[in-house]
Amino acid sequence: MTSEITLFVNPTAGRGRGAHAAQPAASALRAAGFSVRTVLGEDADDALRRAREAVAGGTGALIAVGGDGMMSLALQAVAGTMTPLGVVAVGTGNDFARALGLPIRDPAAAGRLAAEALKGGSVREIDLGRVGERWFGSVLASGFDSRVNDRGNRMRWAGGRFKYDLAILAELAAFRPIPYRVRLDGGPAQEIEATLIAVGNGSTYGGGMRICADAVMDDGLFDVTVVGDCSRTTLLKVFPRVYKGTHLGHPQVTVHRVSSIELVAAGVTAYADGEPLGALPLTATCVPGAARVLAQ
Repeated sequence: MTSEITLFVNPTAGRGRGAHAAQPAASALRAAGFSVRTVLGEDADDALRRAREAVAGGTGALIAVGGDGMMSLALQAVAGTMTPLGVVAVGTGNDFARALGLPIRDPAAAGRLAAEALKGGSVREIDLGRVGERWFGSVLASGFDSRVNDRGNRMRWAGGRFKYDLAILAELAAFRPIPYRVRLDGGPAQEIEATLIAVGNGSTYGGGMRICADAVMDDGLFDVTVVGDCSRTTLLKVFPRVYKGTHLGHPQVTVHRVSSIELVAAGVTAYADGEPLGALPLTATCVPGAARVLAQ
């Protein structure tokens, strides 16, 4: 293992927390004896190119500093390689770090954990989801939740869980059940009407909503949560339970554990790790051990 570590920084994450978080994280790594190089990038494409160059050049680890969007970008660089990913979660949602039990909004602690994991060889292999050439670590959202995500991302004046609560209320006004065609593990196509279908490699999205509460990131399977056709009143009762994961016991909610899923629906945009993935149809596949994460 080389002693040179690459900090992959989003300076705008968490309303500027990313820029401030890089320094204590870097200090913790340097105090442990590592040489730290910082990668910024002019935009997402340039940043990803630089991160991939660092990985190809043999960096000892890629330490992503930012929110779930930055973690998603970092996953594109390290997936399928031996380069471990470190996580300094200082964004709005931080669901990738939350699922792994890593420090949130504590960059010094995250830096120390990464340094200790590197020195002790404490690397956890995790599964990733894959859609085409795109990897995701947490949850793929489609339906009511992806529309909430879209609206929440446009609410620049609100932050954290609060903006998603507001987006939920706003989307309820236009809510209609969505006709899906679903194929699980290459089986027969099923025609269903659903409020949403969430494909979980990790357990949470939207800053702690436990939509796929029992998902495990190294079991080789997705947890697919299907919220069936329900009224606005029922949805208002069910959705708040997502924060504790107790929605899974509702009769309108079903969970499937699968290694692949095909989703078809008109007019639905999928999000993965909080980032726009593209319009359905799509096929998501769970790839076991696709990434190595610095963890205890």
